[in-house]
Amino acid sequence: KSIWVLQDSCTNSYESAVVYAPVDINPTQLVIAGHDPNNIQILPSGFSIIPDGVESRPLVITSTQEDRNTQGGSLLTLALQTLVNPSPAAKLNMESVESVTNLVSLTLHNIKTSLQIEDC
Repeated sequence: KSIWVLQDSCTNSYESAVVYAPVDINPTQLVIAGHDPNNIQILPSGFSIIPDGVESRPLVITSTQEDRNTQGGSLLTLALQTLVNPSPAAKLNMESVESVTNLVSLTLHNIKTSLQIEDC
């Protein structure tokens, strides 16, 4: 199955946000050609980074060890949607839980890597 990832991002003085959603290429190309958009399944995910608002405590997450003594910090909010099973009657199994756990871990790792943040 071939997919595209639709993505939008914004940055201002208050926050930086990224929203993205994997979509099937074939239905998306039909919508681009003017067909009915109701045939596309979209499960958006994303994250937002905002200042923590507390200027008087040391940084918890920084890009380098030396920066940990400086003031300020950021909060990361992560929202993920994934289709574990297309059947509404399906029960959640351990394999699905592990899959979602791995998705969250990988996503957080990729965010930290892209921001050049060391593990805390």
